[in-house]
Amino acid sequence: MKNTLKFYIDGRWVEPHSFDRLPVINPATEQAFCEIAMGDLNDVESAVMAARRAFPGFSRTSPAQRKQLLQRILDVFMARYDEIADAIVQEVGAPKALSHAWQAGIGKRHLEQLLRTLDTFEFQKSRGTTLITHEPVGVVALITPWNWPINQIVCKVAPALAAGCTMVLKPSEIAPINALLFAEVMHEAGVPAGVFNLINGDGPTVGAALSAHPHVDMVSFTGSTRAGTEIARLAAPTVKRVHQELGGKSANILLDDVDLQAAVTNGVDSCFGNSGQSCNAPTRMLVPVALHDQAVDIARRAAQKHIVGAPDKDATTMGPVISQRQYDSIQRMLAIGIDEGAQLVCGGPGRPDHLPQGYYVQPTIFAQVTQDMTIAREEIFGPVLVIQAYEDEAHAVRMANDSVFGLAAYVQSTDQARARDVALQMRAGSVYINYPSWDSGAPFGGYKQSGNGREYAEWGLEAFLEVKGIVGWGA
Repeated sequence: MKNTLKFYIDGRWVEPHSFDRLPVINPATEQAFCEIAMGDLNDVESAVMAARRAFPGFSRTSPAQRKQLLQRILDVFMARYDEIADAIVQEVGAPKALSHAWQAGIGKRHLEQLLRTLDTFEFQKSRGTTLITHEPVGVVALITPWNWPINQIVCKVAPALAAGCTMVLKPSEIAPINALLFAEVMHEAGVPAGVFNLINGDGPTVGAALSAHPHVDMVSFTGSTRAGTEIARLAAPTVKRVHQELGGKSANILLDDVDLQAAVTNGVDSCFGNSGQSCNAPTRMLVPVALHDQAVDIARRAAQKHIVGAPDKDATTMGPVISQRQYDSIQRMLAIGIDEGAQLVCGGPGRPDHLPQGYYVQPTIFAQVTQDMTIAREEIFGPVLVIQAYEDEAHAVRMANDSVFGLAAYVQSTDQARARDVALQMRAGSVYINYPSWDSGAPFGGYKQSGNGREYAEWGLEAFLEVKGIVGWGA
């Protein structure tokens, strides 16, 4: 694409202030396929002030006008759909089928869901003589990750726009091309100048400046817990709203009445999806002691069916992980798992034998994992599943909740009432019973160190709104 060395500010593609450049690496080849410009403090200032100038006018538009704008964005997004999906294959390494069905597809689903949400959301309502009105929070900084890039861009940009906010998007510098294409979508759809701005850059420079900027009213961030705590620290002096979706180490409880073959197989596949690079992946499989060895055998066979290979090949079910840094981090965690005495069931350190180049990780399963092991407690963010044995249902619940994270949890049972009872005990923002279909209308976000606030549907919209009470309005 033509705009990789420019930023989108105040309705135009502009030259950056800095001459810094960053290669964009294809993780399947380890080779750069283009460069992007890297922003500096001057670029941040230009983007934030463009958003600040646009806010008074855009914040006064009606919900109906904003819905019309979102419909145009959806229409243009669909016209550029394949281009966006192909970019994600190249820069993220997501298999082609996954990228077209879900990586790009989830952006479409979020836009459609928000259009439905706007049909029923009450921006104003009366309570006695008081008018309760929901108003845009202001200028928002949106800082998004590389693992599901369009998902996190759209689930922030769309509700911020629907709320009447203006914004600056800083996408991941590791996977920036889909975001630049999305900026083209916004321009073609007729988003008013200054309402949406995009600058590339790294976290310590651009992300930090946005988080601390006095004219930014809110930061919405998705990424690591470590980065989230730093953003909160930088935002604190200006008391701006900080909305965070952070790490996870999600437990998948298989109760003793499950169809073990199906439950374990689906659990392995869910963990390994997107090369294990999903913050809500079910990376801890909890099984009854009596079923542990049988579950391990099923899991091994399920893992061995995965085809690791080039993401542009139809047969591939698992592509590379995103970067050398991520590959090295996963390798370090695999070594720790072995050193701490976990049973290596399959996979392990190193690349698959047939893939000497690319950031490919072997689909890995550890068994006989105890609660005190590092691989049971820290987020690995790769295709690594740990299997843990529990004594009874109460023990399983305690194990699942014994984590600093609380993004998601999973419960499998043939008894729906029993599964519901366990689900209600999970200290997690999302609980999935019996591997349900993804629901764009369900709230998404975490307990504990997995973040604060919720995204998707009306929860995502409310995140970008202030609540005002005008007392005496109806007197």
